[in-house]
Amino acid sequence: MNPISASSIFARSELLSSRLHRSCIALSKAIQTAQENRAHAEISSIPSFGQASRRTMSSSAPLRSLNIDNINQHVRSAQYAVRGELAVRSEEYRAKLKKGYPPTPPEDPLPFDQVISANIGNPQQLDQKPITFFRQVLSILEYPPLLENEEVLKNGFGYKQDVIDRAKWLLSEVKSVGAYSQSQGATGIRNSVAKFIERRDGHPSDAGSIFLSAGASSGVNTLMNVICAKPETGILVPIPQYPLYTATLSVLNARCVPYHLEESKAWGTDLGAIRDAYKKAKSECTDVRAIVVINPGNPTGASLSAEDVRSVLEFAAEEKLVVIGDEVYQTNVFIGEFTSFKKGLRDLQKEKPGKFDNVELASLNSISKGMVGECGHRGGYFELVGFDEEVKAQIYKFVSIMLCAPVVGQCLVEMQVNPPKQGDPSYPLYKEEYDGIAQGLRKRATALFEAFKQMEGVECQEPQGSMYLYPTIHIPHKAAEQAKKEGRSPDEFWCFRLLDATGICVVPGSGFGQKEATLHFRTTFLAPGTEWVGNITQFHKKFMDEFRD
Repeated sequence: MNPISASSIFARSELLSSRLHRSCIALSKAIQTAQENRAHAEISSIPSFGQASRRTMSSSAPLRSLNIDNINQHVRSAQYAVRGELAVRSEEYRAKLKKGYPPTPPEDPLPFDQVISANIGNPQQLDQKPITFFRQVLSILEYPPLLENEEVLKNGFGYKQDVIDRAKWLLSEVKSVGAYSQSQGATGIRNSVAKFIERRDGHPSDAGSIFLSAGASSGVNTLMNVICAKPETGILVPIPQYPLYTATLSVLNARCVPYHLEESKAWGTDLGAIRDAYKKAKSECTDVRAIVVINPGNPTGASLSAEDVRSVLEFAAEEKLVVIGDEVYQTNVFIGEFTSFKKGLRDLQKEKPGKFDNVELASLNSISKGMVGECGHRGGYFELVGFDEEVKAQIYKFVSIMLCAPVVGQCLVEMQVNPPKQGDPSYPLYKEEYDGIAQGLRKRATALFEAFKQMEGVECQEPQGSMYLYPTIHIPHKAAEQAKKEGRSPDEFWCFRLLDATGICVVPGSGFGQKEATLHFRTTFLAPGTEWVGNITQFHKKFMDEFRD
């Protein structure tokens, strides 16, 4: 046998290594192809915007760091119906209508000449006018040199002295709206909020327990992040609900514990339903930590009685639950009077000393709703009652990570809670504008309610508050079958047909949660005039005739 040289051994080794390397590359490519094919199959079956998917596989190049399968899957699973596929299509229609005049390009006509975004409570998008006092003060805050010509402001532009005085005071508190404030919010503004709460409820409020936020949504996010400590954490959420809550819980990988509101009782809270939901969740090893109550309701428009408020607080005291009172629609009440959870709690503490002393309550408010409607300026606040001081310190730390709420929004919060008063120069115009907005909302709510009463297969509770109606809709079997063919829920199918025919965008009840075998949709009544209401009734009649069994 001839001896094998070292060079020969090395050559063979190199050959084997090369073959092994090529085999590894081939195997890696085969695995990658199989994974991509599997991902494509999985993606094709995942709902988009809460319905059967019509999407194609991600076009992300393999060399990119991120693709749909390696991002945070809790973000991917979160759903937010009010800005979902219907809203996207409505904006596509709006863009198309802007392209030419006449509004619609002749080669691709639409059967309507405007889009009405009744899917979201965005008052000024739907032509609600800003309050003059608020905007005049803001103009000075944004450009303080205007104060160098006070007489011109007063004589040339109609600014009143209280506008100038308020702007000067706010500037003394924040220095500049272009500067950061304290993370919890400017001290003087929080003092104004505390005084407002005291006037509203007849009980003291501590400015040190008030946090200014970028709208109420930011406050909800803060509270949920602090409360949800583990995947087993559960939050009781009303159904139907504003999808902010379920979406946030999804992102945090925590559990939504749904409790159903009672439609037959004007969408009131049903303590029995709350108890049943709580017991079921506990039996499934869910650590229920809090209960959310939206009052007045979104999407239902319900306004809770003082008795309902007390019953929730009593339940929370029994089970040691944090109460999250979402009260952003507190000035939008048509029937009865608004009762805050803060007032309900303080009254109970006074009546039954000791029993309610450790109830934890977080109440939220916002400049986005009511007659203010300054959604885009992102201002709000939440007040903490009964919280452990160490927990409050952690909440402060959490909000400080985001530095502070928008300072312009903070200033608007101050004007919301401390508007012109009787005797102030700006009061007559403020009162006229405020009342005019309130009366217009009520008029349109009534017009919608009366229209729904006349529509076949539609049932609706009388509007009590907030900015929405949430009617039940009964859809013919043939329409439900067609919806199934299109991969949509029946209420979603109806909403898309409405949008395509009229340009009116509403939200299907499936986006808010609803009892099995029921269908709903939510609409705002913010759009000006009442002509568009007639478009809904005409569409519905044609829809029912088309799919009549």
